[in-house]
Amino acid sequence: MNKVNENGIKALSVIGLIITTIIWGSAFAVMKNSVDVISPTYLLALRFTIAFAALSAVFWKRLREVGKKEVYCGVILGFFLFTSYFFQTYGLKYTTASKNAFITTLYVILVPFLHWFFNKKKPLKNNLGAAVIAVIGLAFISLEGDLSVNVGDLLTLICGLFFAFHIVFVGRYAETYDPIIMTVLQMGVAAGLSWVIAPCLEGSLKLAVIDHSMAVSLLYLGIFSTMICFLLQNMGQKHLSPNTSSIILSFESVFGLLFSVFLLGEPVTLKLLTGCGLLFLAVILSEYRKPVSQR
Repeated sequence: MNKVNENGIKALSVIGLIITTIIWGSAFAVMKNSVDVISPTYLLALRFTIAFAALSAVFWKRLREVGKKEVYCGVILGFFLFTSYFFQTYGLKYTTASKNAFITTLYVILVPFLHWFFNKKKPLKNNLGAAVIAVIGLAFISLEGDLSVNVGDLLTLICGLFFAFHIVFVGRYAETYDPIIMTVLQMGVAAGLSWVIAPCLEGSLKLAVIDHSMAVSLLYLGIFSTMICFLLQNMGQKHLSPNTSSIILSFESVFGLLFSVFLLGEPVTLKLLTGCGLLFLAVILSEYRKPVSQR
């Protein structure tokens, strides 16, 4: 592949991840309204099941050729995915939304080291610098006055750790296996784990609460926020490093706040603008490569 084509594919991958963060950012209000009606693990079960069913319907021909190694990779990714969402959802019950968002996206500082440990790819200095700048930017965007630590913060920290594992292993498996198959399999595993655990923690699902409005919200979460987003993430990470991907994905916080500004009328502050500027700087720095001098 020549350099022009490679850069074009990388650019499309970046665009795909940015679209993912825009959709995730817009889903905050939908998720908040939904979790008020349906208990957290059942909500995860429904959104992952919808995503799995839709993906299977679209890509059923590819599923006929799935091998044991791909199933194994799908199980690993599905476990990381479910665990991260599970702890994030329950963490949100005991801490503020702003702290939940910030602590979750601390995966940007964990990913370079996990990528190094599992994939034997040592992070460059600019990767580490970009991760630190991203964390500072996220702090400007997310954190308010309350910096105390509670059980919700600890649950959310576990969530961020598993998100980091998920990003690193997506990058690892995407180099070898079909990212579309990886997406289908991990949705199925995450859905299965949700259905197994939900009755143990939350009793039976009350179907009567799913009216027309809730059905629309579930379809949005399942199709857009889950199926499309994870397809774009898995396909994008085939051409981008986990380090760069993690920083781009952290823009979920930026777009979540932007939707709050436009839809809920929240004020634009210097603090918010500073955080967004630092995140943009982190993305540029993460992809910076010193030009090779030509003789």
